[in-house]
Amino acid sequence: MNTFSPNGHKTPRIALIGECMIELQQRADGSLQQSFGGDTLNTAVYLARALGDKAQVDYVTALGDDSFSDAMCQIWLDEGIGLDLVQRLPGRLPGLYCIQTDANGERRFLYWRNEAAVRDCFTTPAAEPILAALADYDVLYFSGITLAVLGAKGRERLIQTLIEARQRGARAVFDNNYRPRLWASREDAQAAYNSVLPYVDVALLTVDDEQALFGYADSDAVLQAYGTMGTPEVVLKRGAEACLILCDGETFEVPAQKVEKVVDTTAAGDSFSAAYLASRLLGGSPAEAAEAGHHLASRVIQVPGALIPRT
Repeated sequence: MNTFSPNGHKTPRIALIGECMIELQQRADGSLQQSFGGDTLNTAVYLARALGDKAQVDYVTALGDDSFSDAMCQIWLDEGIGLDLVQRLPGRLPGLYCIQTDANGERRFLYWRNEAAVRDCFTTPAAEPILAALADYDVLYFSGITLAVLGAKGRERLIQTLIEARQRGARAVFDNNYRPRLWASREDAQAAYNSVLPYVDVALLTVDDEQALFGYADSDAVLQAYGTMGTPEVVLKRGAEACLILCDGETFEVPAQKVEKVVDTTAAGDSFSAAYLASRLLGGSPAEAAEAGHHLASRVIQVPGALIPRT
């Protein structure tokens, strides 16, 4: 079975690239609870909790110099996430989103993010040493949302960084997270995804997103496409159904864990990805990693919001 070992560091170094936003959770009575969230940030938090001192988990983003950005950074420090790769841009602000959840636990997102600082994450002079440092990490983790918010120039810089890091033995891990509203067109999104997929070692996919973006007929078509592409390790998340894994030419499934009452599905996929990656870094097989992913996701969807309390 395909191994997942760091590229020489005694303690694996993991950098997660993306955006954290101000999160507003709308409750049943119409009131709003404020916190922070974002797909790769959610994964970073759960990954840091799972790995503890067994790995170095750093977040890569750009924030403003406002009080919300200050609060974000403090929370990340408290969670054990490194801030060395976080830029603070004067006069800028983080993005904002609101989660509205229906009676079945399904959610609707409303976004305010067009002027978010992260859009200049890889285009500022301060980004140069950060990009150089990323080439020496063991794992680079990013998502489809990362691709959208970085823009065309930022994506070019990301691809070059992935190439350099992989030449040194790093693994690139990608969560597809396709959000149509972040793209000018479906064709633009397809082009952006296709530009980075050749450099991905582990693809953590959601079947609905793959069908919406590329029009695949079913799960088998998704796995066939990634198998043809040569992606070494593919995990296809399918909600309450078993996930499908393609690794070393072998395809198998790992059943999901049943949950009696789903409260909020926010960060279900992000937490699965975190637990999966943590297990693989600690020596678990893909099947063991998927079991860990299902277990954590099943707990997350029983609590409101993206990040459940540590307890």
